[in-house]
Amino acid sequence: MPVPDPTKPSHNEVLKDAIPTLAGNLAATMADPEADRFSVDDTQFLKFHGAYQQDDRDLRKTGKKFMMMIRGRIPGGVMTSQQYITFDDLATEYGNNTLRLTTRQSIQFHGVLLHGLGPLIKKINESLLSTLAACGDVNRNITASPTPAYTKARELVYQDSVRVADALNPQTKAYHSIWIDGQQLNLEDEENINFVDPLYGKTYLPRKFKISFVTPPSNDMDVFTNDLGYIAITDGDELLGYNVTIGGGMGRSHNQQATFPRLADVVGFIPADKAVAIAKAALTIHRDHGDRSNRKHARLKYVVAEKGLEWIRAELERRAEITIEDARPYEFTSTGDLYGWHRAVDGKLFLTSYVEMGRIKDNEGRAQKTAFRQVAEQFPHVEFRLSANQNVIIANVPESDRSGITDLLATHGVRVDNQASILHSASMACPSLPTCGLGLAESERMLPALIDRIEKLGGELGLGGEEIIIRSTGCPNGCARPYMAEMAFVGKAPGRYQFWLGGNASGTRLNRVYKEVIKEAEIEAELTPLFKRYKAERTEGERFGDFAARVFWPEQDTDAAAEAANN
Repeated sequence: MPVPDPTKPSHNEVLKDAIPTLAGNLAATMADPEADRFSVDDTQFLKFHGAYQQDDRDLRKTGKKFMMMIRGRIPGGVMTSQQYITFDDLATEYGNNTLRLTTRQSIQFHGVLLHGLGPLIKKINESLLSTLAACGDVNRNITASPTPAYTKARELVYQDSVRVADALNPQTKAYHSIWIDGQQLNLEDEENINFVDPLYGKTYLPRKFKISFVTPPSNDMDVFTNDLGYIAITDGDELLGYNVTIGGGMGRSHNQQATFPRLADVVGFIPADKAVAIAKAALTIHRDHGDRSNRKHARLKYVVAEKGLEWIRAELERRAEITIEDARPYEFTSTGDLYGWHRAVDGKLFLTSYVEMGRIKDNEGRAQKTAFRQVAEQFPHVEFRLSANQNVIIANVPESDRSGITDLLATHGVRVDNQASILHSASMACPSLPTCGLGLAESERMLPALIDRIEKLGGELGLGGEEIIIRSTGCPNGCARPYMAEMAFVGKAPGRYQFWLGGNASGTRLNRVYKEVIKEAEIEAELTPLFKRYKAERTEGERFGDFAARVFWPEQDTDAAAEAANN
């Protein structure tokens, strides 16, 4: 692969500089009744509006069938029942009749044809949500802990996440012109040629930017995997402020050592009213110092790694005009969701429903898509909250509605207790094939059956009932956060995976490559001696990921990330 010239901007930078409104010729293409795809350059602009152009790779032998993946921007993953109904309608009318939950608390539509794109995005906006900046070289959908079981301050944290999301929205009028008015911007107009976003500048960011808010003791957002993180520091139900983290990210490329997953560093503590100022400061550091010649090296994590935390902290303080205090103590205990019915701190109930691989659909015997739709229709006062583990939380449920919701779900084969086995419940996969153009191997379609095999093996070896966080991606970009898992499979080629071990349950340690290539058919043979050794050599209560880190990489301080997070 040719090495990018560090003196020349990448092609994406040239495109953004030429058309800073990000309008491209999107509206003109959609107005063409003969068009079935956007141009290669326009697909880059399309991302800023929340969509990717893809093709069904299962059909490539007979010719490419172009289609769109559209991603909603849903700050904190919170939706009203009516908004959920709108998304359900759109998936049925324009997509493939499924809703795909993402690891960023959003919903993706798959299989949308070009001429369904405009009506779909317009109806999302009419529901008071959006797709603007759900993709592209801007701040993406901001995530925030959805579980209301720990502190009433969670609501304040969510409100801060919305404030930051609003403050970081790009200001181009192209989005409204294309998707609301259906009009193509005049690219020759001087105002459009010279447009400069007041925050992002003319060429926006070198790459995407991700922010997460998390409320201890749960690290259900995997906060250290984000460019910028806010760890809520609370005293009972009072929000004192946030420990700020910076420089995390999962993306890497096979055989390119200059790319790597990285945990964010803890910078220090800020009061809650400085959340927007710190967000703008971190984003503009990325804007001004990120690599604009090599997109594989363009994330903020590389700026942090190369310039150092002391420089980053000083620059944040200068740009935000604040003094960052020393980080305050906190503790993370898990990254998972609380399945089933639970009581929130305000006395109401919430139900976390397991969604296999994040794909809401109707199967024979388990019509989850229909079930959720009917809950939204019959109980319009509840909220739908999307978790970063690709599950659905039905929140704000009064006690009087508990049995009704339970019974309704049961009529469609959706259980509220014992929803899935312990390994399935702790698993996650990216979509990969057949829709993602980057996929090198199967992921979503592969992992459930693989977990069945791993469970069978564990049961035979006397490890039944042991939770292991297992994640899979079809390529090394890390969309399902595989580098945090206790066990991960990262696609390298059809039927072949890189095998990673050693993450932990609190989301404070990266795993490592255990084997460069493993064939899917040989996974049991690889796991058998590992599981036998784990059973024989584990310490009391030791999880599989902790065992792997201790035994295979003893030179690594396995508690380093957790210790740094608490200092």
